[in-house]
Amino acid sequence: MTISRRRLLTTGGSLALTGALAAACGSNTGRGGSGSGGGGGPALQQWYHQYGEPGTEQAVRRYAAAYREATVKIQWRPGNYDQQTAAALLTSSGPDVFEVNGPTLDQIQGGQVTDLTELFDGVRDDFNQAVLAPKTHDGKIWGIPQTIDTQLLYYRKSLLREANVQPPRTLDELVDAAKALTGKKVKGLFLGNDGGAGVLGGTPLYSAGLSLVTENGKAGFDDPAAARTLAKFHRLYADKSLLLGAPADWSDPSAFVQGLTAMQWCGLWALPAVGKALGDDFGVLPFPKDGAAGKPSVPVGAYSSAVSARSRHRTEAKAFAKWLWIDRTAYQEDFALAYGFHIPARISLAEKAAKLRKGAAADAVRYATGSGWAQPLLWTPACQTAYQDALSRIIKDGANPETELRAVVRTTNGELQRVQKKS
Repeated sequence: MTISRRRLLTTGGSLALTGALAAACGSNTGRGGSGSGGGGGPALQQWYHQYGEPGTEQAVRRYAAAYREATVKIQWRPGNYDQQTAAALLTSSGPDVFEVNGPTLDQIQGGQVTDLTELFDGVRDDFNQAVLAPKTHDGKIWGIPQTIDTQLLYYRKSLLREANVQPPRTLDELVDAAKALTGKKVKGLFLGNDGGAGVLGGTPLYSAGLSLVTENGKAGFDDPAAARTLAKFHRLYADKSLLLGAPADWSDPSAFVQGLTAMQWCGLWALPAVGKALGDDFGVLPFPKDGAAGKPSVPVGAYSSAVSARSRHRTEAKAFAKWLWIDRTAYQEDFALAYGFHIPARISLAEKAAKLRKGAAADAVRYATGSGWAQPLLWTPACQTAYQDALSRIIKDGANPETELRAVVRTTNGELQRVQKKS
């Protein structure tokens, strides 16, 4: 089973593997051919998870073949890549350079990955800072962001115009617009078949001016504003303004393209298909702000390239990672935009890429740069589960937001205290 990058931006707004990958692996052992660097020096093993987007594997093998300072052997690994990588990092026979959703806090604290901070000299400010933040711990950078995925609010210009509705800039306006746009055959808004609990994650909290985790390592939503904001999603549900039971879920734009909904929360990856189907009859927005302290928000995430601390060739592996993901900007743009539709992690590349300079694509880059948030490194699966379950009960059942969030704050603070004790 293969997956595309569009499937990686999941609950909480971070890039995460779905866990539905198989265990086999493949490698190329020849020199100078597909997937092997043509230079001398040591042989480096570079791992990638198996992308579903055609051409991606051939591209990364081509990049490796162009490197002259080492022989880079690509392993394109189907299966449960996260588990494979976690196990391999405990041995000296794992990869030298590898793609990772992280690195995770456990991998950093366990000394399994190499500090890459020095590679960012002179370019650190050119990386999307929201995406770089979860790769940073104790002031050190542990992974080089490769390419950015994000989510956006798509809206159908003609349907809003016919209903005399303006594109929503606040959450209250979104709730009102969804109700006004709902008719017999069209729903106002699609947030996924579960009403939004699975995809929204922390996005509403950031739109209220809050966060999942504060800078001092506490729950960032222990605030009345959080309950006020989340309560509005039950209103959407109760008003029957949400599309539920669509043939495809939120990550697929078909409900929007087919006119089943006037607005849809979906990924940047859908933009080319939406543009092909609708021409210029659509626009994109960040998630609208809520309250006086609120601000627009969009979730962003990125895989990163990391170096194993157990690599026998760490110096050479760091040099290769820098060459590919910092120095070779043409490859970075190619990787982001030639196989699917993504944003380069470097701000300067995102601003000048031809495919991202006009219309909705340019808007998406602006939102990801100025309004992006990424799931914090300290946010654990236990935090995520507690929060998402509470959000589901609030949306569907009308559960009391204050009561639900108090329980999540307790869970979150306990988890944060636990993981920070290891530091």
